[in-house]
Amino acid sequence: MSAIFAGPVKRSIAIAGHETSVSLEPIFWDALKSTADELGLPVNALVAQIDVERIGADDPPNLASAIRIWLYARAANRSQS
Repeated sequence: MSAIFAGPVKRSIAIAGHETSVSLEPIFWDALKSTADELGLPVNALVAQIDVERIGADDPPNLASAIRIWLYARAANRSQS
């Protein structure tokens, strides 16, 4: 089985001063870390920003889904530029 299809891994992160856990596939964790580095942010800060956007949605998804959606939208927007 290819590593691209590896299942989710549960990780603890701090958002707004409280600990939470998020389960993401390694490919999404890698993309999240790379994007945080690119933006000059700690991963926790980037996840906090995504969480604020998620909470503002009409029908907010869970945090893991919001991270995946945010990463996909960012990649899609960059490819259109």
